[in-house]
Amino acid sequence: MSTFRSLRGFNYRLYAGGALVSNVGTWMQRIAQDWLVLTQLTNHNATAVGIVMSLQFGPQIFLMPITGWAADTFDRRKILLLTQGAMGLLALGLGLLTLHGMARLEHVYLFALLLGCVAAFDAPVRQAFVSELVGEDDLSNAVALNSSSFNAGRLIGPAVAGLLIPLLGTGGVFLVNSVSFAAVLAALSCLRVHELRAPLRGPRGRLLDGFRYVWTRPDLKAMLLMMFLISTFGLNFPIFISKMAVDVFHVGADQFGLLSSMMAIGSVTGALLSASRARPRPELLWAGAGLFGLGCALAALMPAYTLFALSLILIGVCAQTFTTTVNGCVQLGTDPAVRGRVMAILLATAWGGTPIGAPLVGWVADHLGPRWALGVGAAAGLAAAWVGFRLLKTELVANTHSPAAQASVAAASGH
Repeated sequence: MSTFRSLRGFNYRLYAGGALVSNVGTWMQRIAQDWLVLTQLTNHNATAVGIVMSLQFGPQIFLMPITGWAADTFDRRKILLLTQGAMGLLALGLGLLTLHGMARLEHVYLFALLLGCVAAFDAPVRQAFVSELVGEDDLSNAVALNSSSFNAGRLIGPAVAGLLIPLLGTGGVFLVNSVSFAAVLAALSCLRVHELRAPLRGPRGRLLDGFRYVWTRPDLKAMLLMMFLISTFGLNFPIFISKMAVDVFHVGADQFGLLSSMMAIGSVTGALLSASRARPRPELLWAGAGLFGLGCALAALMPAYTLFALSLILIGVCAQTFTTTVNGCVQLGTDPAVRGRVMAILLATAWGGTPIGAPLVGWVADHLGPRWALGVGAAAGLAAAWVGFRLLKTELVANTHSPAAQASVAAASGH
């Protein structure tokens, strides 16, 4: 089957193009924000970077019941128009403050919190909206291509930010990101609405249905635990990469941006490999988690900048293989009527652990060094692999390949 088969549809092709431009801008802002906090507003304080991450991703867990319910209840395209527009305005506001020399650390904290609140609504809607753009048969492919787009932005954005920061300053990069949101807003406005697939809606007002549904599914609970371990303690690369760049290898903004792009090369590769598969393969969950842990351990031992950069490619492949497989397994194995709420729980698990993990990993990086912080990520990956192999293997394989599961997917897609 074609790796890019979802792009045959007009709506998905248009949406993916706009999202790619916006993803590049988003990653430019992330690099500029980390550089602003680390080198201009503090004296290489990784804990401050961790706090920014906590404020940016923490709202996912606190707003989870409301955001998932909104994704299953209201028009997803209209919600995305509102959230994407709001994120563009926040980037504009932080950019103007920074350009005028008025930005302080507390301002970055405030904007990170506001962005986190908007993103808490945006993320589950974006994930669930994919099922309106493509049919169930192409859903796994579209999910993987979305990850490819996100990581293509991760590949291009940091490198561009590294070049633009010396020219425009961090505030200028924030303004460029604010303009990039026009692409996805234009794409959403130009979709052929009559061709969107109407989602199955759950009963209004039942915010806890997603939790009840997950509680009855041991496979979903196991995947959520694996995701929590890796995302909380392993996916803290703004801390890992920035501290290794500044404190260990003593490089500038351009080489710092290049490190994030190197990991994105691996992430794009992992996402495209996932897109080439007809369905997500459950065994890649524990294999990806275990290799992610080994990759973090290898990166922690690298003595030179170039070798460290190359090790990030391996980490990117493994991390993306794991996260894309989780996303695909959850989307395909979930009743469409509660898909938005279950995706909100998954995303809250993926991002909601950041308020716990990011400050902890930042403290380790500040007091013991960034190599020890990478060791924390290695331990998280290996622990997740153990969880997957011991608790998930039999249950998930049976659930994915059973006739009942296949019949459920066929019924949901109208076949």
